[in-house]
Amino acid sequence: MTHRVPLEIEFHPMQLHCLGTAGYHPSETRHTSSYFLPESGVALDAGTGMFRLPERIQTSTLDILLSHAHLDHVVGLTFLLGILYQRPVDVVRVWGEEEKLSAVRTHLTSQYLFPVELPVQWCPIDDLSEIELDDCRVTWRQQNHPGGSVAYRIDWHDGKSLVYATDSTGDHDEATLNWMGGVDVLLHECNFHDSQKEWAIKTGHCYLQKVSEIAESVQPKQLLLTHINPVDELTLPADDERFAMPVSIVADHDEITF
Repeated sequence: MTHRVPLEIEFHPMQLHCLGTAGYHPSETRHTSSYFLPESGVALDAGTGMFRLPERIQTSTLDILLSHAHLDHVVGLTFLLGILYQRPVDVVRVWGEEEKLSAVRTHLTSQYLFPVELPVQWCPIDDLSEIELDDCRVTWRQQNHPGGSVAYRIDWHDGKSLVYATDSTGDHDEATLNWMGGVDVLLHECNFHDSQKEWAIKTGHCYLQKVSEIAESVQPKQLLLTHINPVDELTLPADDERFAMPVSIVADHDEITF
């Protein structure tokens, strides 16, 4: 009689480094949107917080997932020359919708703004169903935002998962909520207070009540609020009963383990 020993999946703690947590423009304490997962070499957006990247790079590749091409999310691409001088890697891939990548290449790196070709591979996601990286799989969904944006979901081979949804009015259709469901971390933008709902809708962003409704449906193990307004920072009411899971407003230099 043969006894089969079930295979055990080894779970490794993941870290999310908050390099920049503001939207619109940097402040004294917050740079604009940029997050990094050093174990995978994956950066989420490339705002002004990208300058903090070099000392955190652990891999021979760097994959940058762009949610969209608004300046506060892409200006850090121009920092790559200095980043790679400090910490060289074999290849840098920049992923995003083809139209957004084209806009960055045409305008951000024009001779009038930044007249240097960036040492990266430009990788459109439009015709791909998913991206397979060394230790994870990346999928995405389009969001409602001026000019359009995409949310990303990362599923690691060991079962960990994260959704990054920024610059969105907060999509809550059934298909999107199912796609977001069951994640360890939901990193979701919340640029406005509840009292600023009209401004949120007008500018294509979220407010706290909307995010709480999404979180109630998705039920992540942990909710992190990002894209914080640098001139009117979000606050969480004490013991807010709208959230059944741990919720926090991220800050620059935070390192979240999940």
